[in-house]
Amino acid sequence: MNRLLRNVIEATIRTGNLLVTSPDGAVHHFGDKTGAPVHVWIKTRRAERAIALDPALQLGEAFIQGNLDFLEGDVLALLRLVYANSARSDSATGKSLNALRTLFKRFQQLNNERRSRENVHHHYDLSGELYRLFLDDDMQYSCAYFEHPGMTLEEAQAAKKRHIAAKLDLKPGQSVLDIGSGWGGMGLYLAREFGVHVLGVTLSTEQHAVSTERAHEQGLQNDVHFELRDYRSLSERFDRIVSVGMFEHVGVNHYKTFFETVAALLKPGGVMVLHSIGRNGPPYATNPFIRKYIFPGGYIPSLSEVLPHIERAALMVNDIEILRHHYADTLMHWRERFMANRDKAKAIYDERFCRMWEFYLSGSESAFRWQDMMVFQIQITKRNDVLPVTRDYMLEAERAAPLPLLSASIAPPRKRPRKRADSIED
Repeated sequence: MNRLLRNVIEATIRTGNLLVTSPDGAVHHFGDKTGAPVHVWIKTRRAERAIALDPALQLGEAFIQGNLDFLEGDVLALLRLVYANSARSDSATGKSLNALRTLFKRFQQLNNERRSRENVHHHYDLSGELYRLFLDDDMQYSCAYFEHPGMTLEEAQAAKKRHIAAKLDLKPGQSVLDIGSGWGGMGLYLAREFGVHVLGVTLSTEQHAVSTERAHEQGLQNDVHFELRDYRSLSERFDRIVSVGMFEHVGVNHYKTFFETVAALLKPGGVMVLHSIGRNGPPYATNPFIRKYIFPGGYIPSLSEVLPHIERAALMVNDIEILRHHYADTLMHWRERFMANRDKAKAIYDERFCRMWEFYLSGSESAFRWQDMMVFQIQITKRNDVLPVTRDYMLEAERAAPLPLLSASIAPPRKRPRKRADSIED
């Protein structure tokens, strides 16, 4: 085994039961041999060296290239073992690379309008058939809300929409802007159940086409309109603004512009709810595997990076809620569904793509379950007299609001050309 890799693993894994088969066929044991074994086979010396020098990126790359496989356990089991030992993890080289990535994170997030479209196209314009393999019936691709034990993914995603609607304090006839409207589920729910008029904006051509179809299929085309448009180009003013799962793609360089735009678009008595992935800890760089293969230009902020920009835009924070394990459970459902439909995903793309997404979903679940990832919902206004002075109205509204009808789920779209797997970055 590569000596540097051995030193890295020995410094990291003190508890647990890790076995590594090296390219020469030798089996090496690490940890105190407690718990279920995780057995990794590294097939090439090049992969050994790469993982030793930059495990945050190269572990995933070795897996998707087929240079690393599991003889026992899987990606999630390995990451759980690593994070259980995380107080001892990070070699000197790893710490230096992380510090360098943090230093240069702003250069990785220069998300002007052209680059934002390219970043969205990279991930969200994949085949809709792929997303249908693991998402709920409404195609909600953001954190669900598991308000009760044992909820299905469909129930928890419906509860998420109702939870956010309660915080918006909606009134019939109001105008609502949905920034990053996805496949249209949130906008359609708000219009159908609360009698509001919704404009949804997205940069994904696939999502725009599907959401527009859905509005016509449900007879809501006069109440919900979806546009293929950057939020920065809007000039209308709205009673309510909602943004779910889009802020992660804004980039720290553009927070000032984002909240100044929100302030310009929100009416004086308006309310915004921002739902985003966040970090319970100090600012850090985007995971290099996620940045290269999954979400180029993406960034997970700490609240300390977000709140100052809200204040400087003359907006007011009325409420902040932290959702802790909800996204871990959401990702668990997605991962299990994806793995159950892996052969179908492989038929759409290929084996390499399936390995990439297995690593992505497993790594994301582990980050929310065992690291410092969370989801925050921030309620924002321009005045302090817009909403009731206690939070009781949210609970009352949530209890009174209807759950989105599961029967109103998304219908299979018309066939569109799928994005080729070889368009994924190498």
